[in-house]
Amino acid sequence: MATDHPRDEGSLMLRLAPVLIVILLVAPILAGLTMALLPAFGYLPALGGERLSLDPWRALFAEPGIWRSAAISLASGLLATAISLAVVLLFLAAASGSRLDRWIRRLVSPLLSIPHAAAAFGLAFLIAPSGLVARLASPGLTGWERPPDLLIVHDPWGLSLIAGLVIKEIPFLLLMSLAALPQLDTERRVAMARSLGYRPTLAWWKVVAPSLYPLIRLPVFAVIAYASSVVDVAMILGPTLPPTLAVSILTWFSDPDLETRFLASAGAILQLGVTATALMIWWALERLVARLMRGWVIRGGRRRGEASLHIAGKLWVVLVTVIAFAGIAGLAIHSVAGFWRFPDLLPTSATLAHWARALPALAGPIASTALVAVASTLIAAALALAALENEQRSGRHPSRALWLLYLPLIVPQIAFLFGLVVVMEQLGTRPTHALVTFGHLLFVLPYVFLSLSEAYRRFDPRWSRLALTLGASRNGAFWRVRLPMLLAPILTAVAVGLAVSIGQYLPTQLLAGGRVTTVTTEAVSLAAGNNRRVIGVWALVQACLPLVGFIIAIGLPKLLWSNRRGMQGAP
Repeated sequence: MATDHPRDEGSLMLRLAPVLIVILLVAPILAGLTMALLPAFGYLPALGGERLSLDPWRALFAEPGIWRSAAISLASGLLATAISLAVVLLFLAAASGSRLDRWIRRLVSPLLSIPHAAAAFGLAFLIAPSGLVARLASPGLTGWERPPDLLIVHDPWGLSLIAGLVIKEIPFLLLMSLAALPQLDTERRVAMARSLGYRPTLAWWKVVAPSLYPLIRLPVFAVIAYASSVVDVAMILGPTLPPTLAVSILTWFSDPDLETRFLASAGAILQLGVTATALMIWWALERLVARLMRGWVIRGGRRRGEASLHIAGKLWVVLVTVIAFAGIAGLAIHSVAGFWRFPDLLPTSATLAHWARALPALAGPIASTALVAVASTLIAAALALAALENEQRSGRHPSRALWLLYLPLIVPQIAFLFGLVVVMEQLGTRPTHALVTFGHLLFVLPYVFLSLSEAYRRFDPRWSRLALTLGASRNGAFWRVRLPMLLAPILTAVAVGLAVSIGQYLPTQLLAGGRVTTVTTEAVSLAAGNNRRVIGVWALVQACLPLVGFIIAIGLPKLLWSNRRGMQGAP
């Protein structure tokens, strides 16, 4: 809300922050898509492509299994999103206000902080033929004395890939839903429906869900885009013959034969089309579901189906939570496992030899990971705070520009990052930590802004007005009142940004060209080696690094404001 203080120091820099954010998010994507589109039609003079041609597309369509790759990418994006959204809505309808609701809300941040690759490795260790689930059921329930000859991980239908994506996307959609719910006055809506005789879960579905979905539509689109074009999770869990389209594109891009760059460009544009098709199919499904929901609401039905919806809402979210943490526990067990024959549930001995061998190699990637994550997150936090403070001082809420924050999340990474690499090569930019930090910033900034915006906008403006009446400048009120009182949500947003950066695989792999290694790139590269002990060490380190940020975000406000309970959490 704007104030009438006569001086506004630094207002010019604050007004530039939203413009800078728009440029930062839009310009690289447009440049990247342009430089992916031109080589897709044969034009890249640096590699001898002097004229437009359809040869890259002919080569792409001649690739064995290309249409199956595209179909798996399309199906995994739609199914993973539909399952994740259904689980989130079922949970919110069944458990809102309950003890389970409070328990899951406390676990959202830790679940969200687990990198996709670590969660995928954890799931693989659980469901593999010799994994923990098979060991738990053998030989008593299955009769297996040896691991069964079943293709579970890397199955040709991408089912394990979808499962891995669901485990990670549920916390994200749940967090976005929890941020949107305060705008709907949920308790009053449900109470009104209950006064008409509707059971609680059905009441939530009929009066809250239709209003909640439009508020989380952009996050849902982001999930579709990510799931249909993911690389690291697909390399760990997805099919291999053929792989998903995004994995194929990365393989072509990394080929020593530079001529395959044209093929990779055509594949990147095809991936853009696959994701766009998935979004259009989802849009059509939205219309169909809205019509069916409208008829369901009109028909009444105050009790039918209540019990099944209530049980499913609590069961599925608990199951997903248990699987996620069991996977991390599996990583920890494998990292210290000695001799471990099937079907023993636990190894017969434990050893730290795997850690001792890995520690010398961990130092460099951990340092690079920390440097890039801290730098990109601090820049993102500074830009987000400047833009939000400018919004408060000007009194203008740029809601129409909100979709720009989701632009790097909706456009497939493999589509524009490939072109961005070509731009950087033409500019003569060398692969450095600074370039990787810039690439991470494109994805960290939206998450930091979205994590912080709700708490910042709900901050009571009377505190700032009171500081102004006592003679403080606007900048003084910002530094001495607003920031200290918002320390907890700011640190939480920073922790989210650190987690997002630590989990980034493709920007690091493409922009660094293998010259900057992080824990994530090294962990994913181990997927082909199938040494579970080594993978367990690296994946566990990757999973634990983001927790440092969340521990600081929770502990520092409690330490600094030990005598001010209201400042220890988000206002």
